[in-house]
Amino acid sequence: MLVLITYDVNTEDAAGRRRLRQIAKQCVNYGQRVQNSVFECVLDPAQYKILQAKLCKLMDPQRDSLRFYRLGKETRDKIEHFGVKAGYDPTGTLIL
Repeated sequence: MLVLITYDVNTEDAAGRRRLRQIAKQCVNYGQRVQNSVFECVLDPAQYKILQAKLCKLMDPQRDSLRFYRLGKETRDKIEHFGVKAGYDPTGTLIL
């Protein structure tokens, strides 16, 4: 399933900046950054729960927020992109 993950981390202090880097690093391990604090991840249910637990453990629930949008399997018609940085097919082949 395609999952859209967004986060807002309070970076007023060094601990917040560290949390921001750690959350971004975990998201990079599972998906593609599409905007500064937005990732598209193609995950199975087990991966989804593991990533969700990791991110919730890293965040400070009193200062930060995470949002998970489960978009399902049929995503091609649900994503529209306008502007710079052309979109990509999250279910297609990714060459690194």
